[in-house]
Amino acid sequence: MPRNYGHKAGAKNVEKICDCAGHMGIKYLTVYAFSTENWSRPQAEVDELMRLLGSYMKTCLKTAKKNNMRVRVLGDISRLTPKLQEQIRELETVSSQYDGFHFQIALNYGSRDEMMRAMKKMYGEIEAGRLSKDEVTEEVFSGYLDTADLPDPDLLIRTSGEQRLSNYLLWQLAYSEFYFTDTPWPDFDEEELKKAVEAYQNRERRYGGLA
Repeated sequence: MPRNYGHKAGAKNVEKICDCAGHMGIKYLTVYAFSTENWSRPQAEVDELMRLLGSYMKTCLKTAKKNNMRVRVLGDISRLTPKLQEQIRELETVSSQYDGFHFQIALNYGSRDEMMRAMKKMYGEIEAGRLSKDEVTEEVFSGYLDTADLPDPDLLIRTSGEQRLSNYLLWQLAYSEFYFTDTPWPDFDEEELKKAVEAYQNRERRYGGLA
């Protein structure tokens, strides 16, 4: 099947997984929708992805209300079309009143880009005298990231047989557990999610720098 068929199937699967995660008691879920590197894909594919994202933003407004779900977009949305930026702001504003489930969409997101933007913001604060370099800690730096006020992930699930981070949440995943599956994202269902969570729960997590 053509790539765009897979993108459509994947977009439809997002709502299903959000429902499953909510029923399982998961409070936070983040999906990687479009990376800063994805702009290099064929223009027709990029255009279709943007169309799908715009359509999903409309659907997500209804889903957020139905599921008491707060939605946040991670990434630099300035490169997106004005219409899509407006849809994102509306979705974030409307859903900010909900707190039952927290859903994050990484859109035009790259972790290196995120950290560069965070450092520039922080430097601006130092230059303006609102922050001293001696006050800079890991916690302070985290506050300038797109994920400010969000907990670091406990578990990263990588589908489709890929075994790399792909410039995703590099700072936030420092102590997260990883789970890899050959199942493509469009086919990743409730049973697959349960397998991933059970694998995480059965691991012996060690702290204090122990291997």
